[in-house]
Amino acid sequence: MHSADHSAATSRDLFPTPESETPAPAVSQGGSAGTQALPLGAEAPIPADSALSVRGLCKSYGGTEVVHDLSLDVPRGSFYGIVGPNGAGKTTTLSMATGLLRPTDGTAHVLGIDMWARPEQAKAQLGVLADGLRTFDRLTGRELLTYVGLIRGMEARTVEERTDSLLAALDLAEEDGKLVVDYSAGMTKKILLASALIHGPRLLVLDEPLEAVDPVSAQVIRKILTAYVGGGGTVVLSSHVMELVEGLCSHVAIIARGELLADGTLDEVRRGGSLVQTFIDLVGGGDVAEGSLSWLES
Repeated sequence: MHSADHSAATSRDLFPTPESETPAPAVSQGGSAGTQALPLGAEAPIPADSALSVRGLCKSYGGTEVVHDLSLDVPRGSFYGIVGPNGAGKTTTLSMATGLLRPTDGTAHVLGIDMWARPEQAKAQLGVLADGLRTFDRLTGRELLTYVGLIRGMEARTVEERTDSLLAALDLAEEDGKLVVDYSAGMTKKILLASALIHGPRLLVLDEPLEAVDPVSAQVIRKILTAYVGGGGTVVLSSHVMELVEGLCSHVAIIARGELLADGTLDEVRRGGSLVQTFIDLVGGGDVAEGSLSWLES
């Protein structure tokens, strides 16, 4: 089994920062630490240093709006966490931003490229791990990565080299020959992450990447993602686990009821306290009425 340190080093070798692209400093819209970011309007210009920008995103189902006029910018070179309770609209927002779901209204730009006007160019810069999206699980891990690489238009030799490196880095090399359908939850997350990485994207968007993942696999994934950001990439991940976001992310956005409640650097959003407390203060809830479960005490 390969160590996590080896995994991180392999990631650096696989995805070096392109010479033509110097990572922009991770800046926040919110100003200095402790200040409140002004809400972005749907017509706000797209910053040159933005890896992902959404403007006025809305999504309705049957007349019910589940995402309401959401706008935010993800700085290049940042590790950006999107947090919110279950049903907050995180998955819907990320699906619209990555071209998996057409918005009712609004736009999304990946590295300045309009996702819905130029989808092929935008998706070439993007790697996605979507929560619950079906994959070709009757293939082996190697076959899946080969398929993804070739359909991305990569050279066969490059696909083979990167497949070997990814399987080794993610501790999946010894599972060669096993079908993805027979993988554990942690192994499945890792092979889907490898599929998102194989073409060397500059932006990764990951929906609940560590959900149902064992601690060892989670540590390997953290090492890979941290090294990826260190090499100039940008990661956007969604989660409802505050401790995970606090430990990994440089920036954070809080979403509830389809609306953006706060965004900025981690320190700006938590305002001297914990992210958990800030989240509860903004979202509400967290209390159990006294005596409501008194029958459990009898």
